[in-house]
Amino acid sequence: MKQIEIIETGYYLPKKEILNEYLQKKLNLEDDYIKKMTGIEKRYYTETETIEYMALESVKNIFEKNKKINKEQIGLIIVATTTPNKYMPGIANYIQKNLNIPNCSAFDILAGCNGYITAFDIASTYIQLEKIQKALVVGVDILSQYTDDKDVGTSIILSDGAGAILLGGQNQEKKYFSKIISQGNKNEILTCSKEEKIYMNGKEIYKYAVTEPVKMIKNILEQSNISLDDIKYIIPHQSNERIMKAISNRLKLPEDKLYMNIQNIGNTFCASIPIAINEMYEQNMLQKGDKVILLGYGGGLNTGCILLEI
Repeated sequence: MKQIEIIETGYYLPKKEILNEYLQKKLNLEDDYIKKMTGIEKRYYTETETIEYMALESVKNIFEKNKKINKEQIGLIIVATTTPNKYMPGIANYIQKNLNIPNCSAFDILAGCNGYITAFDIASTYIQLEKIQKALVVGVDILSQYTDDKDVGTSIILSDGAGAILLGGQNQEKKYFSKIISQGNKNEILTCSKEEKIYMNGKEIYKYAVTEPVKMIKNILEQSNISLDDIKYIIPHQSNERIMKAISNRLKLPEDKLYMNIQNIGNTFCASIPIAINEMYEQNMLQKGDKVILLGYGGGLNTGCILLEI
């Protein structure tokens, strides 16, 4: 069985930068309110960029960084999103066509903010079973188009962006454990449809987000027989600084082991984890042999956790 490795990462953020001052004035909020409530200082909105364009640009960024990638070895493209522009063809098919990637399976998945974890795990399974050599896993969302301008709870948090990771397999022994759980009986607390804006029950989301992800991390550590002390970083979905710090506190985790970039990016749903991983690689924060936990949670409700050895 092949072991998973991250070959390269990429990302794309829209050109339009939205600072807190703009939203605070628009929503008649006190100075520094957004920073205090969410930890966010700025986020990005699309203007002319489509969701397909952003996803494609994040993958192009991978090829710009690594000229040695052989497209013919890519056997799978998965795109995780909550805001598709059309039903078909999918965003993954758009990427395949525009990058001329032959002999490849391509599809999109809808699994809420945990979508990227789900997509990553599917791609990893294909590689581990040696069905394919390499996989592109993309997370992309244009949340600004689905945000209710009058809803303070969502409009101060949500952002647009795309992130991508090229996964491959190798023979060297590495740790990989995953677990994904869905709770359909609670699906009404975070919803969105083509005809409506994003609805979030803030109190219920907070209660869920500071309990179920913690249980999931403890479960994956028990399953893998690995101590939290051996984990270099937990890389969570960038939901809200308060939620992430609450998760860290409940785990008794040193703050420097929980990676957060929400202050400069905002909450990009499916794009948040791959954008964070890309940023960590660019800052040389991840080295071969490091053990990290990728943590997803959100709409569905879906909660997912991957313990990965870099």
